[in-house]
Amino acid sequence: MSFTQVGRNVGRFAASTVYKRLALRSIIGSQSHMLSRNTSTTNFVGLFNNKFKNNVSKKYSTKPMISEIRERVLKVIAAYDKITADKLSEDSHFMNDLGLDSLDHVEVIMAMEDEFGFEIPDSDAERLLKPKDIIRYIADKEDVYE
Repeated sequence: MSFTQVGRNVGRFAASTVYKRLALRSIIGSQSHMLSRNTSTTNFVGLFNNKFKNNVSKKYSTKPMISEIRERVLKVIAAYDKITADKLSEDSHFMNDLGLDSLDHVEVIMAMEDEFGFEIPDSDAERLLKPKDIIRYIADKEDVYE
């Protein structure tokens, strides 16, 4: 489930009448200077909905584009000391083209985990033998599609 879907579900949940009433009590105290004596309950509900929408949109950031992922992956791989930048491309095989051994491959995968902030299981890491494989894997994890 993506962050957008979670936000929508939370919005629907919070929009139920029971939670609106509870939230109205807290909004009335914090927003009373903005309300006149003749303000109806529907205005309170509208105020709550606007406040909730703003909070949700502030909490979640936008997803990276596939070009940003590609750039970050190639940058991390190029920074590895055993790789020459002139041989590096998206289709370069780590062992055959770049001359890395299995320990170097593990270090590259660990650098990707540090860069993108999530763990790549060993079963998946064994299949990531080219930069384009890593790019596709990270894009799938982040729900980024071209």
